[in-house]
Amino acid sequence: MEPFSLPEPEFPAKKSSSALQEKYHVLVGVTGSVAALKLPLLVAELLKISGLEVKVVTTERAKHFYKTQEIPVTLYSDEDEWRLWNGRSDPVLHIELRRWADLMLVAPLDANTLAKLANGICDNLLTCVIRAWDLSKPLLFCPAMNTAMWEHPLTAQQVEQLKGFGYTEIPCVVKKLVCGDEGQ
Repeated sequence: MEPFSLPEPEFPAKKSSSALQEKYHVLVGVTGSVAALKLPLLVAELLKISGLEVKVVTTERAKHFYKTQEIPVTLYSDEDEWRLWNGRSDPVLHIELRRWADLMLVAPLDANTLAKLANGICDNLLTCVIRAWDLSKPLLFCPAMNTAMWEHPLTAQQVEQLKGFGYTEIPCVVKKLVCGDEGQ
């Protein structure tokens, strides 16, 4: 089966009070699936799209699969949330990122984070951003997990729960997985 691909989108430029065009802000969330290996490629491809500014929020487990120095954009993790806030007047990073972004893409979305999101758990920077997400803005998610995990009945329920929030699923593809299995 051919890989799923989206046509190159055209993003409307935002206008500031000075009528200068600003970039369209895309926040990429990355979780601890082996598919996080592709984060450097994903960011590179997004940066080829004219008019986009990209930032990344990573879970701690996702860091296992890529080298942070290969990510040419601002990369945030849990420690940034706690380092920034010291008192009542300080910015709250998950809220600032929610305000900054025009669109959020969670790729890959592992089974663990899928379960957290479906059940309202927000115990890291990424899940806090998503819990605070402005539902009038698009949020796309790309599930990525072993086929046995994907086929578990809970996964379908949790994906439907996210879609019920108004989030958009980018479907899995059938391919040979890192573990050697073939499937979604």
